Amino acid sequence: MLERYKTVRSEGQKEIVIRKSRFIGHIRPVSTEEEAIAFIDEIKKLHRDATHNCSAYLLGERDEIQRQSDDGEPSGTAGKPILEVLKNRELKNVAVVVTRYFGGIMLGAGGLIRAYADGAVAAVEAGEEITRVLHTQIFVTIDYTWHGKVENELREREVRTGDTQFTDKVTLLCLPPSGEADRFISWITDLTQGQADIVKGDPVYYIEGE
Repeated sequence: MLERYKTVRSEGQKEIVIRKSRFIGHIRPVSTEEEAIAFIDEIKKLHRDATHNCSAYLLGERDEIQRQSDDGEPSGTAGKPILEVLKNRELKNVAVVVTRYFGGIMLGAGGLIRAYADGAVAAVEAGEEITRVLHTQIFVTIDYTWHGKVENELREREVRTGDTQFTDKVTLLCLPPSGEADRFISWITDLTQGQADIVKGDPVYYIEGE
C-alpha cells in the first residue's frame, strides 16, 4: 500500500463556458474500474442530450488502469487531455467526465484540447484535492497509573488517536503514520518502561491535516 497518495475528497461538478460551448466537469473518487464505468454511464444518462460526454479515469497504486474516451470528438482532443490533467496532478483512483453542449463555434483541435483540459481542472477543483496518508493502528494497553502521562505525551507529539477503552486497564488506539510505526512502538515501550501491552493492527488511510 502507498504511504500517501493524492485524490479528491468527494464527487463534484463545475461548469465553464468557452466560446459559447458549455463544458461541465464531473468527478468522483472510485476504487474499482466497475465504479468508474458506472459513474461515466450515470453522467451519460444524466446528460443524454449533450453533444459529447468525454471521460478518463485512473486507478491503482502505480496507475495500472488508465482509460480515456473522446466520445465522438476528434481523436486525442478530449479523453487524453482529461487524463493528462489527472496524471499531471498526480491524482489516483478518480474518474472524470467532461460534458460538452456545443455552442455553435468550432474550436479546432488545439482549442478542444485546452477546453477539455480546463473542464477536467474545473472538475478537480469541485471535488477538492486531498492527500490520504497511510497510518497503522497500534493498540496500547496500560495500567491506569500510566494513562495521564501517556495521553499527555501523545498530545505533545501530536500523534493521531482513536477511541479509548476503559476496562480493568486502559487501551489507547494510536495511529502513527505507517512509516513511523516501528519507531512509535519503540518510543511507547521506553515511555512506559516496558509495561505496556502493544498490538499492531490494520493499516488505514486518513486525510492529511485532519
